[in-house]
Amino acid sequence: MSESVSVDALIARRKPGYSLEAPFYTSQSVFDLDLKAIFGRHWIYVAVEPEIPEPGDCVTVDIGRASVIILRDDDLQVRAFYNVCRHRGARLTPEGASSVGNLVCPYHQWTYGLDGKLLFTEHMGAEFDHSCHGLKPVHVRSVGGLIFVCLAKEAPTDIDALAAAIEPYILPHDLRNCKIAHSTDLVELGNWKLTMENNRECYHCVGNHPELTVPLFEYGFGFAPDSLDDNRRVHAERYDQLLAESHARWESMGLPSREIDRLTDITGFRTQRLPIDGSGESQTKDTRVASRKTLGNLPDRSLGGLSFWTQPNSWHHFMSDHIVTFSVLPLTPDRTLVRTRWLVHKDAVEGVDYNLQALTEVWTATNQQDADLVAIAQAGATSPAYEPGPYSPHTEGLVEKFCAWYIDRLSAHRGLHRDLSAGVEVAA
Repeated sequence: MSESVSVDALIARRKPGYSLEAPFYTSQSVFDLDLKAIFGRHWIYVAVEPEIPEPGDCVTVDIGRASVIILRDDDLQVRAFYNVCRHRGARLTPEGASSVGNLVCPYHQWTYGLDGKLLFTEHMGAEFDHSCHGLKPVHVRSVGGLIFVCLAKEAPTDIDALAAAIEPYILPHDLRNCKIAHSTDLVELGNWKLTMENNRECYHCVGNHPELTVPLFEYGFGFAPDSLDDNRRVHAERYDQLLAESHARWESMGLPSREIDRLTDITGFRTQRLPIDGSGESQTKDTRVASRKTLGNLPDRSLGGLSFWTQPNSWHHFMSDHIVTFSVLPLTPDRTLVRTRWLVHKDAVEGVDYNLQALTEVWTATNQQDADLVAIAQAGATSPAYEPGPYSPHTEGLVEKFCAWYIDRLSAHRGLHRDLSAGVEVAA
């Protein structure tokens, strides 16, 4: 059986409500397909505008085998280009942040403006047409200061719908007037889909995330009512009442808070503002703000946490005092980069307005705990005893939505028509 037929067969027999078959997590061929069909065709979250505040500031991100430069041009616009010199293909900038006047190839010094136009070459002759050799552009879109890129020739247009829906939620937090207080890169020893699946549920939180479950209510991520004892049932009912009261209070302040779930869109997303336990202020170990500089013109510290998830590779938490963003980038079938950024008000001073440890300790611990869980899930997927297991309908619904979205996007890429009612696929 050819590899192409094998992949199509895997897609066709995916059973809704169950985890994916092992090759989706272990196969190099499936991984290569993911880079092409998912990360090569969809909007991928890669950076925040505070990384490139001034003209000439740039950040370079690797997405699979592609390297992309995101920069601020002289007109303060955000642009993106493939990190490939048009001479002999050398990379112009290394991965990470830098600041440039122009983009100069380190190999033969071909020089490009911040608009991607080729400005200068030596020894190419009088008849050489510079206008035909500018940098190749990449689709780029800032949504409230979150920067997305798309490597496809034609990018999905529903990014407009995402922006229209989500910007009223996140703009009050004024991300563009923040700065990065801390950033980490963590390589998880698992497939990128296991990283995303782990993020999409909190079934595992109690017992695995002692720091995160201080500010977060476990009931905010689903539960089976018939599994609760009388005491926990009372707590769950109080949480539902708190959620309704909090949404009413926050929306009276002009802060949209209620759930939007469009995870099945091509550019899938979901958002909701959730209460925080304790003081209700921030995702910290004492549930109080880690920075005394409130973001934007927010009217209160006790604004819970606004969560924003996107398919296929990000999640974000917006609070009154800081923002945490997460970008997931596949490296190999069993290695995944999780890039986390903590942002505070641009005028906040470390040691005066905020304590870095208090700001970062919850998610630093949680990220490592999640990485450990992803590693044991990856190890299990390589076992001959592995077979897809059933999701909890109460606590793993968002995992199912992620996997269903993923399978549907592979199907669309490979020209298959998915019969969702039957859970099978046929050639289009």
